[in-house]
Amino acid sequence: MEIQKLIDSTLLKPEATEGDIVSLCEQAREYGFAAVCTNSCHAATVSRILAGSGVKTCVVVGFPLGAASTEAKACEARYALEAGAEEVDMVLNVGALKGGQSSRAEDDVRAVVEECRGKALVKVIIECCLLSDEEKVEACGIAVVAGADFVKTSTGFGSGGATAHDVRLMKDAVAGRARVKASGGIRDLATAVEMIEAGADRLGTSNGAGIVDEAGREGV
Repeated sequence: MEIQKLIDSTLLKPEATEGDIVSLCEQAREYGFAAVCTNSCHAATVSRILAGSGVKTCVVVGFPLGAASTEAKACEARYALEAGAEEVDMVLNVGALKGGQSSRAEDDVRAVVEECRGKALVKVIIECCLLSDEEKVEACGIAVVAGADFVKTSTGFGSGGATAHDVRLMKDAVAGRARVKASGGIRDLATAVEMIEAGADRLGTSNGAGIVDEAGREGV
């Protein structure tokens, strides 16, 4: 298993400096991760350092609450694309979903998808820890209908992260129409393998190097 190719190496802490981001990108080039995921203010730096490496530049939008206006999310996505982003992880408007405004939540996703069409993949973070299983399934449906490429379990800033149960539930809900990214609390090889076996196509983690090194020692 080439687990490194499934990893989005992530640094979303507000105190992250440009030096931290540069180190993350250099590590990602060395390990051959799928992507580096950061806040939008770092997009240009990430894109510059990763150029030609095959590692994608991934930027979060509407992060971490998902409560920004649709226009603000679309604008942030546009900025990220202009700065070199190739993947956009946007946060669903959870309040709209829970309040019965599914069409509003869908329009929110669609606005970002339209900005990114032909330019970048879109992953929709549904923040599973805030949702019932029924709402998780509904959220996946919204993402698929709006044209997203992935659904994603968590921001990592909520009260809970990825679980195998949620990954399986989301995998079944999208039914091959989108892929699944597990993110939040994936810090070791055992958890990473658990998520992959549950159906995750991508892993978001701040400990990508540690996981890959552990896989090497274990012969995974």
